[in-house]
Amino acid sequence: MDRSKLYRRFRTLLIANRGEIACRVIRTARAMGLRTVAVYSEADRDAMHVALADEAVLLGPARARDSYLNVERLIEAARKTGAEAVHPGYGFLSENAEFAQACLEAGLVFVGPTAGMMTAMGSKSGSKALMEKAGVPLVPGYHGEAQDEATLSKAADRIGFPILVKASAGGGGRGMRIVRSAAELGPAIVSAKREALAAFGDDRMLIEKYVDNPRHIEVQVIGDSHGNLLSLFERECTLQRRHQKVIEEAPSPTLNAAQRDTVCAAARKAAGAVNYVGAGTIEFVSDGRDVFFIEMNTRLQVEHPVTELISGIDLVEWQLRVAFGEALPLKQDQIRLNGHAVEARVYAENPTKNFMPSVGRISTWRLPAETGGLRIDAGYREGDTVSPYYDAMLAKVIAWAPTRDVAIERLNRGLEESDVRGIVTNIPFLSALMTHPKVRANAIDTGFIERELAVLTQAAPAPGELELCAAVAAILNDERQAARAQASSPWQTFGWQPVGRRQRNFAFRVGHGPEQKITLNYGSGPATLVIGERELAFTTTAKEGGFDLTLDGVKSSVAAVIDGHELYLRTRNGRFDLHWVDPFGGESEEHVGEDKIAAPLPGTVVAVLAVEGENLEKGAPILTLEVMKMEQTLRAPFAGVLKSIRCKVGDIVQEGVELAVVEPSGE
Repeated sequence: MDRSKLYRRFRTLLIANRGEIACRVIRTARAMGLRTVAVYSEADRDAMHVALADEAVLLGPARARDSYLNVERLIEAARKTGAEAVHPGYGFLSENAEFAQACLEAGLVFVGPTAGMMTAMGSKSGSKALMEKAGVPLVPGYHGEAQDEATLSKAADRIGFPILVKASAGGGGRGMRIVRSAAELGPAIVSAKREALAAFGDDRMLIEKYVDNPRHIEVQVIGDSHGNLLSLFERECTLQRRHQKVIEEAPSPTLNAAQRDTVCAAARKAAGAVNYVGAGTIEFVSDGRDVFFIEMNTRLQVEHPVTELISGIDLVEWQLRVAFGEALPLKQDQIRLNGHAVEARVYAENPTKNFMPSVGRISTWRLPAETGGLRIDAGYREGDTVSPYYDAMLAKVIAWAPTRDVAIERLNRGLEESDVRGIVTNIPFLSALMTHPKVRANAIDTGFIERELAVLTQAAPAPGELELCAAVAAILNDERQAARAQASSPWQTFGWQPVGRRQRNFAFRVGHGPEQKITLNYGSGPATLVIGERELAFTTTAKEGGFDLTLDGVKSSVAAVIDGHELYLRTRNGRFDLHWVDPFGGESEEHVGEDKIAAPLPGTVVAVLAVEGENLEKGAPILTLEVMKMEQTLRAPFAGVLKSIRCKVGDIVQEGVELAVVEPSGE
């Protein structure tokens, strides 16, 4: 094929994606002097990537299949805006060969591999056949075309349990199940196929031997149209949950220099099997002794920033230069490894509630400045809305340092200084993970998070003396700011009084716990706070996002957010959510029982797993929802009889809608 149809210089780039990766591509493209075009769904009208781009085109309704997965509308968006090239980002259509081919046929440069390369390496089954022929070591498994349950069951018996059932076209842990016995296989295949079809439009499965205590190591590769193919070192992505990466670092702390050379050479050999052009990642699993090829991702990875920080290479810039038809600017022996980088993925999810996605408006968005080796790749801002229709990742916090220990410390400091409110995030969980001694010692495998989940998601400590004093100071500072809006108000300082010394009482509680009381003494003389028998002199100095609180001569930095009577505080002791008890009474609260089987978020009913009248054990599955592209199974909260199911497969349900009723045994 004429290379000019595949690779040529262009001036206008359409980014066929959303969120953090769309913002990331736009920034580099604009720095290179390119005009950028964003696309968006009705749910993303006010999204950050839309605001950043030079132009933006509405694709359609919120659901991805009607917008970001609609090839015809994407091609039409390029035509309308005069875009000459398309960058697919990651996820959505980034590894869809039909989309790459449609771009070519429309006269557009696809910033990525060709459809043929994508087909060869994007299929987990097909790529394994290629790797076997090329002599790249593989995990024992079944990668055949036959997809009936009998064939898959026979293959599983031959391989031996435990096995991994995974989507051939998948990624990100979707359509993937660990199966430890023959009895679990049938339901796992059905669920994995359904999830894979919804996420990728392809429900073909493959089966592999599940490697116990595995480590996940991957190598970044990039090739140009002149026959040059480079590896840019490896990344360790072992810290995962449900096969979804949580923390990534580069280089791998598990490999020595000789092992690094070996795995990078194997990656180049794997990509060379299809004369690969573009950025891609060769993924391996290690049992501590050997390294086996898993798959190739024919796109940019979420975790590419750690590679950029240790190599000094902008991978998006190199992608675009390859798409221009240029040769890669460096040779393999010119690439240098410098320092260590670690990345944490910030998600809108609640770790204490089985990582249930969180949706809503972001009322507070405070992430640290990109200084001192810290990098922030974000796709959201204060005021943005997190919808239930897409992946829940909000941002990535990445840290670089000369050594791994210092990089981890910098990353954890960045996480500790991050405050996002209005939705629930996994930031405290990430911080707990990065401070875990086994993570620091690299004594981990891909099952580490599941084993340590109770430790990593333990409840926040109870507020102490510092937090109660900070809560009062936050309220006083808030009132002072409100008073300043009234130029003639005497309440511009909380200590103003006509005569004498006064008291003001405060009460706070955490959740439905007991009230904790504190008294403010003010008026003539210094203000003090009284907790029990202790009286503390205090002063505050306001600053952006909070204030400095000095108690008995010790200054502490406090971050604070007040929303009515709800207070969020971050002190040296951690993060705290307190309720300020209304001093005038009249509070009313809704108590929702745990027995309510309701939709936790808007979603689609994809399976009903029980029948009315059935006797259920506690924890028995009742139905499955698809929420944010992942399946969530709702289970019986106690042993009882399933009295009714108030939905059917295919129903789109809203948050809080009751879906089933279980009557407890004995009632």
